[in-house]
Amino acid sequence: MNALDAAFRFNETALKIGGQRQQVIASNMANADTPGFKASDVNFADALARATGETGSKPLAAAVSLSTTRAGHIDNGGGAGALVLSTADLGNRNATQPSIDGNTVDMDAERAAFADNTVRYEASFSFLNHQIKSLMSAITG
Repeated sequence: MNALDAAFRFNETALKIGGQRQQVIASNMANADTPGFKASDVNFADALARATGETGSKPLAAAVSLSTTRAGHIDNGGGAGALVLSTADLGNRNATQPSIDGNTVDMDAERAAFADNTVRYEASFSFLNHQIKSLMSAITG
């Protein structure tokens, strides 16, 4: 089973990072009218390299943990839904035209990033689906 885990780990990580980047972009869009809000983004290539240990930098030793303040809160526990991104992967987006109240969200840039990330996410999912179908074909003959 370890060989199968290793075969799917890269695509699993890519999908997690893509989903989390989508959340960052959606947060930017939701805060477009919040005074002083600084738009942030994720460098997908750097985050993926760090999460998979592909660079000379240290791989993430553990997923980012969520703090819980009450017993009823759900702990992410570092399982399948655990965050892959670290605070090092988040960066402020350069403002092309910041508003007078200090908000740096550019809705056109956010919509473009959202669409780009969606296409990349679906491509990763399609690649993973093809990989699974190839394995099933090899198993069943």
